Amino acid sequence: MKLDVINLDGSAAGEVEVTDAIFDLEPRADILHRVVRWQRNKAQAGTHKVKTRSEVSYSTKKIYRQKGTGGARHGSRKAPIFRKGGIYKGPTPRSHAHDLPKKIRALGLKMALSAKAKSGALVVIDNTEAEGKTKALAAQVKSLGWKRALIIDGASVNENFARAAANIDGLDVLPSMGANVYDILKRDTLVLTKAGVEALEARLK
Repeated sequence: MKLDVINLDGSAAGEVEVTDAIFDLEPRADILHRVVRWQRNKAQAGTHKVKTRSEVSYSTKKIYRQKGTGGARHGSRKAPIFRKGGIYKGPTPRSHAHDLPKKIRALGLKMALSAKAKSGALVVIDNTEAEGKTKALAAQVKSLGWKRALIIDGASVNENFARAAANIDGLDVLPSMGANVYDILKRDTLVLTKAGVEALEARLK
């Protein structure tokens, strides 16, 4: 499978041959859903916490005498049935992460790349050589029509390009090892450098 390559100024820069097993798969929603769910659950803080009856601040004195009141026999103001009492079986700090086989994770990334390629939202650029000026890069991005784009470079991101892109709304830059299903699907346009294509193919072969 061949993809057109352009420069940041929009001019043509030839073609690049990409692996069909990575960029030309039929996307499956169930696989993508599993990988995104795995990512988001792993990122969830899990710091939710409520106080149990042993943690709320109340006196331990018996509320009223055991017999003769005509009411129920209560012994503690901390009981869950009372207002501001302890919470029964409420959330406690825990990890929401769960396991997902490496093969499924890799397949999900391949399908995310294929989904962008099939929808025409995948762009390959020659490189990210830039002068480090946000104004100049913003003008190029606008002329290319990238509104919410993710740019994936090779093993490392060009320092000048990363600095220029830092303040452009809707533009994110990642090295190839940072490529992930959630970030790819979240953006309207996926932009790969030629070095990024090579790095992803080496990672997913």
